[in-house]
This record gives sequence, structure tokens and C-alpha cells, in this order.
Amino acid sequence: MAVWAIGDLQGCYEPTRRLLDRINFDPAADRLWFCGDLVNRGGESLETLRLVHSLRANCVSVLGNHDLSLLAIAERRPEDQRKVNPDLQRVLFADDRDVLLDWLRAQPLLHAEHDLGWMMVHAGLAPKWTVALAEKHAREVEQRLRGENYRKLLKNMYGDQPTWSPKLSGVERDRAIINVFTRLRYCTPRGRIAFDAKGAPGTQLPGLYPWYEVPGRAERTLKIVCGHWSTLGLFIGHGVHALDTGAVWGGKLTALQLDSEELRIAQVRGRDVPASPPQAQSRK
Repeated sequence: MAVWAIGDLQGCYEPTRRLLDRINFDPAADRLWFCGDLVNRGGESLETLRLVHSLRANCVSVLGNHDLSLLAIAERRPEDQRKVNPDLQRVLFADDRDVLLDWLRAQPLLHAEHDLGWMMVHAGLAPKWTVALAEKHAREVEQRLRGENYRKLLKNMYGDQPTWSPKLSGVERDRAIINVFTRLRYCTPRGRIAFDAKGAPGTQLPGLYPWYEVPGRAERTLKIVCGHWSTLGLFIGHGVHALDTGAVWGGKLTALQLDSEELRIAQVRGRDVPASPPQAQSRK
């Protein structure tokens, strides 16, 4: 039995299949952790979503910003859905879209297995969040995503404000929690996210820190695996294992074995035709 975490797929179906072959994935014995952003830009989002859904008994995927955007777009009028890129349209107008999207909406923002010693989020954690606090805040939003009023949450989750504070309530609290889990790269020591800072460490403005290096950050009792930050690449440090190695941009798709005492990493080449950089995305 092996437990493997895999970085952002972003609709890269063929690289995903090659990586599963590379790690000799056995659905009868092994488990997979996907770091979110299963869809968008790779050209094969429908096939990728169907593949991960078919493995649902043996895998968990945390929600990424692109996954949440797909869920939000799916609640719009059909004429508005036809305005998004062809890759997402193939999901939105597929015969099995409701099955796939209902399953996706039920995925967590945070997955933790304390006996294994690992937790997974898509992007990062607020500086003062311990593992227990992070789990608490994730469960708040997950409960609403899985409840009757999930459409209200999806409609109101967009926006860069407010900065996280435990005093927040309602839709602003949900939005701030979602932004931390799915959009965080750099922030100030007080947790203000720099949404426009997306380069590798060393390119950020003074006063900003990678979320895992913020001075005075909380101690975490679990190792963290995450994705989201392709310009960071494969990074291991401060108890964090970042696995987004830019498969959709022509980089690599990366897997890390979580239940091995040795550092076991597997990689395959990413998309043969790299995706074009986005001109404008509301949730990046």
C-alpha cells in the first residue's frame, strides 16, 4: 500500500495517466491525494475530472480556486456559461456534469490524517492558524458548500477583501477563509494576502513573505502538502511540500509518497503544448 500526493492537474489528462503509470498506482491497494485545481487550461478537464471521479473510492482532492470557479460558473445561465473557455464548456455541457460537479462540491478545503502525520490544502494557511484552527475554519465553509444554500456561497465568494480576522461573519468570513485556502502565496505578518504577487520567492515587495515563512507563524503538528504556486515549483522546507510544478505550462507533474520514511518523488513531463497565460482571471 502507498499513499501519493499529486500536484495541480489543471485538465492535463495524459500527464495524469502517465504519472499514475510511473508510480505503479494500484487502485486495490494505494490511495491518492490531489492538491486541487483538477480543471482548467489543460484542454482535457472533462477527461481529468472523470478519471479522478472514477477513483473516488481511493482518493481525496481538496478544492482549488479553479475548482471553485467551475462550481460557481455552473450556477450561471447557460448563455453565460458559453462565454468561458472551451475546456470548461466541455464540462459544463457534458451529460454527466451534475454527477461530476456534485462530487466536486463535496470535496474538502483541507484534508488531514493525523495518524499519517500529513495534511493537505490547495494554497496555504493563515500565519496564526494551527492545524486545529485550520480544520475548524475549513469545516465551516465545507458545511455550507454541501448545504442547501451553497449557491449563495458560490455567488458571494469572489473578491480580495476582507483580510482574514476571527471577528468576521457571514459571507465575508466565508470569502476570507476560501481566499486563504485557495489563493494564498504571499502575505504580511498580519495575514493580509498579496494577491498580485505570484513570482518566485525573492521577487516580492518588502514586507511580504511566503506564507510558510511568515515571522511568528503558528507551529503546525502535521506536515503540509499543497499546490497552487507554479512559479515556486517543487519546494520542501518549513514542514511544507509544494508540488505544483507547472504541468499545464509545459513543466512537470509531480507526485510525493506520503507514507515513506524516504523522500520519494515521481515526475512526468507535463502538457506537450503549454497553456497560454491568462489575459484576465477573476480568481487566480
